[in-house]
Amino acid sequence: MKIRLDHVVKTFQTFRAVKDVSLEIESGELVALLGPSGSGKTTILRMVAGLEFADGGHIYFGDQDATDIPVRDRGVGFVFQHYALFPHMTVAQNIAFGMEVSKVKRDKAAIHARVAELLRLVRLEGLGERFPAQISGGQRQRVALARALAVDPKVLLLDEPFGALDANVRRELRRWLREIHSELGITTLFVTHDQEEALDLADRVVILKDGHIVQQGTPEEVCREPKSAFVMKFLGDANMLPAEVRDGRAYADGAVIDAAGIADGKAELYARPVDLDWAAGGPGIAANISRVMDRPGGRRVVATTERGVPLELDLEPERIVKAGDTGYVTLRRATVFAI
Repeated sequence: MKIRLDHVVKTFQTFRAVKDVSLEIESGELVALLGPSGSGKTTILRMVAGLEFADGGHIYFGDQDATDIPVRDRGVGFVFQHYALFPHMTVAQNIAFGMEVSKVKRDKAAIHARVAELLRLVRLEGLGERFPAQISGGQRQRVALARALAVDPKVLLLDEPFGALDANVRRELRRWLREIHSELGITTLFVTHDQEEALDLADRVVILKDGHIVQQGTPEEVCREPKSAFVMKFLGDANMLPAEVRDGRAYADGAVIDAAGIADGKAELYARPVDLDWAAGGPGIAANISRVMDRPGGRRVVATTERGVPLELDLEPERIVKAGDTGYVTLRRATVFAI
């Protein structure tokens, strides 16, 4: 089922949460809405679900204008961050609930068979008679997804589905959800503020700020070709240095990098920690190391330039550096934005 938002607007009292958003989600695509708090991503999801109605524009499911269709008649499955399971019902009863109250009537044997099928799909065989309080948080979220899938939705919507879980469980469920999506091929739209989650899961990432879409594309496109300083900073750790562009080159505290297509004048140079290196001698940005933080996969070094700008860089764990060392930060790559 293809979804299309056409110049959608949503206002709450005097605050406009969504400002003229147009977006197409192809049938079978898994799309992430990514942005900081207040960017409009959850409001967009709720409008697609029918839990909020647009004040302007239209929402289409395929060729059908679904803008004013009630949530019950939209054919969507919705998974919330906090499970929203019925505590007095077993796992099997929670999954069966939507089928039992649906307008499409099924006999008990068909419901029982569908529940068993979904329990296998979400890898919870043998747990159907347990209650939500008797299973883990990750298992509860699997139950919530099975319940959403039970009514054969045309569209699956997920609102921060793993936000209440710890990091290891989130990573496991991300891999599992991607496998489920590949198997079922349901058009899926999910909201997250977790950049890693969006980039790991989605076919396409839509980045929002202040109710607008500021960039969209594949994970590779948004990571490798950020269109603004906001996207660069939002998608991960980024160092910034004031720069000056002259004749297609950017100059920043002793570092020089290509800036083709950028107008001459003041600019900002951005580089991720992995894009920086450390050398005992120049050329480069003169600095001294103020802190070394060891991590399982490497070393994060904080170096302070002569102008007092802190720069974070990632080095291999074998590199011998210590606080107080002086040297030069060098650029492997960087992105330049004109001011």
